[in-house]
Amino acid sequence: MKRISMASAILWLAAVGGLAVGGDQAAPPLPVEEIIRRFAAKETEFKKARDNYTYKQSVEVREFDAYGYPGGEFRRTSEIIFTPGGERFERITYEPPATLKMVSLSREDIEDLENIQPFVLTTEDLPKYTLDYRGREHVDEIDTYVFQVTPRHIVQGQRYFEGLIWVDDLDLQIVKSYGKAVPDIRRGKQENLFPRFETYRENIDGKYWFPTYTRANDMLRFSNREVRIRMTIRYSEYKQFKSTVKIIPIEPTKPAATTPARPPQK
Repeated sequence: MKRISMASAILWLAAVGGLAVGGDQAAPPLPVEEIIRRFAAKETEFKKARDNYTYKQSVEVREFDAYGYPGGEFRRTSEIIFTPGGERFERITYEPPATLKMVSLSREDIEDLENIQPFVLTTEDLPKYTLDYRGREHVDEIDTYVFQVTPRHIVQGQRYFEGLIWVDDLDLQIVKSYGKAVPDIRRGKQENLFPRFETYRENIDGKYWFPTYTRANDMLRFSNREVRIRMTIRYSEYKQFKSTVKIIPIEPTKPAATTPARPPQK
């Protein structure tokens, strides 16, 4: 999230409180390196499969000052769909004017919505991270392996995940992640800070675990103020696109300018 002058706006995103990892610290049934190799391969398979699904996504961001008084909000509802020619894109279906006053959306925030909050750790991405095994934990009736994920190197202009992931010990896919997008960016008076978040996945089609819910509730500490951000992202109505498709980068497109959308009723 980017900080700008008091006369302008700043930026958005959110976080959640601290989290302790407990559970069974005994050695896993397979070598840790083999578990990592297998679940990264399964995540690679899942990522390719998800690129052939349509779904809906809703984002809500609310800001509060250091004393808890509410400011403005940002809302967006969109659909990830395909053209008749098989090109995948995001169509924004509802986005009233943002009323955020203390923060504003940055380019990095938009990138994080697509790649960091629904974090997928593929074989291709493994060299970017160090993974430390933290033990086993029972989460919502699921037995999981827990890993600490840390970027090995920060390359300027690239976005990374830093935090914890829970991997189903049978399906070998991420079922939960908790952490934040990094790096925070501070260049002189320009500040772009990012919150901690928690993302849950669900088994949608009996084979893959899809992101369905992200929440954040965190205090962003800029040099001249503190801003609490609460964020909720919901992913729903996953449906497989039955066609040979050409995947292109998602670029938001706004609906045709007809009747302006009204802000949500309080």
